[in-house]
Amino acid sequence: MTYKKTTLKKGREIPVKNHHHWIFSGAIESIPAYENGDILAVYTFEGNLLGHAYFNKTTDIAGRMINFDDSDPVEALKQNILESIQFRENFFDKNTNCFRLVNGEGDAVPGLVVDKYNDVLVIQISTWGIEKLKQEVLGVLKDFYKDKLSSIYERSDISSRKREGLQNSRGFLFGQEKNRVEVLENGIKFDVDFINGQKTGLFMDMREMRHLVMDISNNKKILNCFCYTGAFSLYALKGNATSVTSVDISKDAVEAVKRHFVLNDFDPEKNPAIAEDVFDFLRKESLDYDLVILDPPAFAKKKSDLDNAKKAYYEINKTAFSKMPKHSMLLTCSCSYHLDELTFERIVAKAAKDAGRSIKMASKHRLAPDHPINMYHTELDYLKSMLVYVV
Repeated sequence: MTYKKTTLKKGREIPVKNHHHWIFSGAIESIPAYENGDILAVYTFEGNLLGHAYFNKTTDIAGRMINFDDSDPVEALKQNILESIQFRENFFDKNTNCFRLVNGEGDAVPGLVVDKYNDVLVIQISTWGIEKLKQEVLGVLKDFYKDKLSSIYERSDISSRKREGLQNSRGFLFGQEKNRVEVLENGIKFDVDFINGQKTGLFMDMREMRHLVMDISNNKKILNCFCYTGAFSLYALKGNATSVTSVDISKDAVEAVKRHFVLNDFDPEKNPAIAEDVFDFLRKESLDYDLVILDPPAFAKKKSDLDNAKKAYYEINKTAFSKMPKHSMLLTCSCSYHLDELTFERIVAKAAKDAGRSIKMASKHRLAPDHPINMYHTELDYLKSMLVYVV
């Protein structure tokens, strides 16, 4: 197939030559008439082919590269999806049947996320380009898994779709209609609500940090703040913690924690789950724990939130440091994309100093292998975690 040609301004081809997927509108010298989501061939100012991208007239990121050569872009996209799935198959055994299959630009498939929950796939489409290629995406998924799938559910309900000019889209695209599925993660059972739960049902990007908590939990008393449905709590108990207290403002989340305890044969009576604002809980409680976990939702969902987010991270960490006993540990995390790692580390260090405590960093964030970061496109590296020792 022949694709219409767009040309970049002189000197603006360097990021694309370095296999960065985004083309900003200001980099474009000329572009033909097209419909949002159409694929165009991308050329340098001098007339050399760089590859193919799908485009959108309404966004600052005007184009997203699908390939970086003269191969067919649709076939290249399908091959990238297939390679992403095969890559995951190398990392997980029968004890883990939930993981991310496609991680957007991290897998050279911009605009697409696919998560696997046992025999259910949940897809999330954020761009016009992938919206137009939805049937090709589904074809790859169904061909690979054949009769091993019960359902494919679309959960494209994210804010970026509005910027793209797309309506939210939710619903079953294939197979049996159901709203829950039981999964295993490192042998721990989770009851996943992939229709109503946060993200696509489970925060699988923190799997390696949960494993770290399991490794250090033996004979420890643990506080899990912003617990959501209790993943850190379950890992701590699997690691032989003496007790775990779980706190979240959501009553539904706290009830899910209790269900997960029962599902995994842990005693909910000995491991309290409390529905309360975490900030209030930290201010009033003594925090006599060996390990405190702070894994809040994103305080900075957009760039204009950043100043308030910095204050919130400072306050919550300072409050914890001021009350934690000597020789305890704090696992503190941020999933705010707009807060960079160095700034987060400085906030935590200042919070400790102002609380009159000295700290040592024992570990930093461990990336989950099913959430890879494209080395040519590192902007989407959003997770920060630190395990610190309170001296």
